[in-house]
Formats: sequence, structure tokens, C-alpha cells
Amino acid sequence: MSKNGGSMNARVAVVGAGAVGSYFGGMLARAGSPVTLIGRPAHVEAVRRDGLFLDCVSFRERVPVEASTEISAARDARFVLFCVKTLDTEEAARTLEPNLAPGAIVVSLQNGVDNVERIRAASGINALPSVVYVAAALPEPGHVKHSGRGDLVIGEFPNPLPVASEPARSERVAELFVSGGVPCRISEDIEADLWTKLVMNCAGNAVSALARTNYGRAARDRDTRELMSKVIAEAMAVARGLGVKLPDVDLVAAGLKLAEALGEATSSTAQDIVRGKRTEIASLNGYVVKRGQELGIATPVNFTLYALVSLLEQNTRKQARPAAAQ
Repeated sequence: MSKNGGSMNARVAVVGAGAVGSYFGGMLARAGSPVTLIGRPAHVEAVRRDGLFLDCVSFRERVPVEASTEISAARDARFVLFCVKTLDTEEAARTLEPNLAPGAIVVSLQNGVDNVERIRAASGINALPSVVYVAAALPEPGHVKHSGRGDLVIGEFPNPLPVASEPARSERVAELFVSGGVPCRISEDIEADLWTKLVMNCAGNAVSALARTNYGRAARDRDTRELMSKVIAEAMAVARGLGVKLPDVDLVAAGLKLAEALGEATSSTAQDIVRGKRTEIASLNGYVVKRGQELGIATPVNFTLYALVSLLEQNTRKQARPAAAQ
């Protein structure tokens, strides 16, 4: 922990405080950082009334934390955790920009590999990319259910950016999280780390959603393991076609091992389907398909999963609308 209290005393705002944002914001608040969760009314009301219930693998605790439905609550934050769904990236970035304090560091804690580029194009905000490894859900407003991992990888892209960035901001963000009990590694090649996570997400998210099962069960089934292996191989081919320097490890084995380690957890895509919400499938398997088409690389398994999840999403959202209107 920082002896001078530097990053620990800095206010943190979580924009899009769903399961992931609430978990990391809650961990920072538990360690003493002033945190404001910015999220949906029901979640905000529950947090204001009872605090945030962190139901974690190693502890269960109610954490007092500020909460708001207004983006203006981010105005005095030195760190902003940008946790909105990839579908909402541009709109949220444009809304955040006029409410961002000078010198504030925005960290993208999102799925996918192109969010930082999209944030910058929409708003001029130069966000710091991160790779998130956590199994978390919101079973009810104000309640974060953590079932696995909870670590981050951050780093700067090597190419010059049109917006000046602070050289030491990765170190400041890492200090913030480590001081809050969150393992955080600074990457020497964040693009490779982002793609590594995408490859694994493509393997597990759609399968969990379509089969209505958890990661562990999917990884233990022989036929599903073969399917997931093919998904990973296709995604790796696209990444390499784009010039991404993937780590020199067996990503198929690593992806299956990760799914086994996540055990009873279900994917964010599966959770969205159950709730009749929009999924991020276009930023996962759909993104691999899109970039594969541009490169002339066939991705039939990823396309099949993307098409099926998209259709399932349309059907479940149609079924959810009448119930929501009652």
C-alpha cells in the first residue's frame, strides 16, 4: 500500500456499475478509496440504502459506498472505471467527456479489443486499456456475487496517440488496484493480452449462453471441448493475420483450463440472455468473424455461435418486453 496514500485517497468513479464495475469499485471502497458507483436506479437505490454486499469467494461483507444515477457524479474523480457494455461505448464516452476532470485517468474495463479506439473516436478521451479476469454477477440490486479470479492487466498501446497520455499513468492505476487488494499487472504488450482474453471469451461465452450451462460443465464435456478448441483456433488465426503477437503458449489448453477454473460461473452473455438484455456477442465472436472476413480467413465455428446467440438474443428480448411492460 502506498505510504503517502497517493492513489488510495483519490476519488474513483465507476461508470456503468454492473457486476464487474461494482466488484472492482467495491474492492477499492473496502480498502478505503472514496468510490462512487454510477449505475441503474434499482442498483443505486439498494447501495444507498444498505451498502454494497460483496459476496465473494473469500469473504462476505457490506461495504458503504456512494452511488448515483447521474454521470455528473464523475466530475471530481481522478480515476474513472469505464465499465459500460460494448454496445454503449460511444454514447457513454460522449456523455462522460464534459463531466471529466482535467487530468483524470479513464480505464476501460470492458470486453473486446477495440474499446479504447472507439472511446477516443467518439469523445477524444484517451482511455487506458485493461484486460479483466473476474467471474461476477448481480443476482439482485446491491448484491455482487463473486465466484472466481478478480485480477487485471493494464498497459499502453505502443502506437503514438493523438491525445497526449501521462507516461506514468499505468503505474498509478496499478498502485490504486494493488492497494485495494486487486492483483494488477502492467503488460508489455497489451494488444496481445487483449486478444488472448478475446480468444478465451469467444470459446466460453457463447457456449455457456446457448447451452444454458456453466463454464466448468462445458469444459468437461468431450464434444464441447472440441467445439471450444475450434473457436480458439479460428480466433488465433485472425489475430495472427492482424499481426498480433500472441503469447507462445498453448492457448487452446489455456482456454479450457480457464473455463474449468471458473467452475460454476456462467458467462456475461448467458446472464444477459436470461435477463432478456442485449449481449456483447458482436464484440466477441462477431468481431472475430468481421475481421476474418476482411482478411479472407474463414471462421465458420465463430460465425455459427455468433448467429445463434444473436437469434436467441432477439427471441428472449421479445419475450421479455411484455413482462417488463406489466
